[in-house]
Amino acid sequence: MIRSNAHKYSVSAMCSVLQLPKSTYYYKPKPALNPDEQKLEDAVVEIFRDSRNNYGTRKIKVELTKRSIQASRRKIGKIMQRQGLVSSYTVAQYKPYKAAPNESKTTNQLQRKFSQDEPYAVVVSDLTYVRVDGKWNYVCLFVDLFNREMVGYSCGQRKTAELVYEAIASLSVRLDRIQMFHTDRGSEFDNRLISEALATFGIQRSLSKKGCPYDNAVAEATFKIFKTEFANQRQFQSLKQLSVELRDYVHWFNEHRIHGTLGYRTPAEFRRLPS
Repeated sequence: MIRSNAHKYSVSAMCSVLQLPKSTYYYKPKPALNPDEQKLEDAVVEIFRDSRNNYGTRKIKVELTKRSIQASRRKIGKIMQRQGLVSSYTVAQYKPYKAAPNESKTTNQLQRKFSQDEPYAVVVSDLTYVRVDGKWNYVCLFVDLFNREMVGYSCGQRKTAELVYEAIASLSVRLDRIQMFHTDRGSEFDNRLISEALATFGIQRSLSKKGCPYDNAVAEATFKIFKTEFANQRQFQSLKQLSVELRDYVHWFNEHRIHGTLGYRTPAEFRRLPS
């Protein structure tokens, strides 16, 4: 009706009389995607969801290539924008307070040699905080420098040496295979029980230089991933819930999450490569 009378009356006046917004008259439906474009769009959405809303255009492009689908990062970005897909890495991060350092005389034996040729040659560790039912709880992770795999973990209500010892007990490898254990100078790592456990299995101890996070860069980077992809995306009502979901995340991280530093392989895939 409006189109038929547009030569006699203004569009605004007719829309006003008919109580229709002008946008309804001017609206033109977007053309349907062709089968190839629809296949690409569906694949991008599926890969993003399978990544637990974490992958950006670079990793999605890698996963598309595995499916023999070619697309530029720019095109993938447009699809993500159209579908409202926002990576977890766009969320701002909260920085924790600093605790008293470990004053041990142990020096930095690792010397930032973060690339290791043997599995379990060097395991690094750190702790971070997670909000549980309105209170801070803590997670300890052990990371193998060979393939960035999370080989041990624990969670608890207090940031203590006992939490570190629980992570040692959870290790998925025999302790006598580990050659070096490196951490920062957090006081929770300064404990006789931990030192005796490491000495029993002949594991060399290494500590970062005081106030130098770069000496434990891999652990720091892993925890940034952990906070972005896991801790900041969930609300935990109990320590038990945190424990269950932490176990699930560690499995996903090791078995399904691709890493740029590993040639876009998962830690499990990298470990199985022929030496």
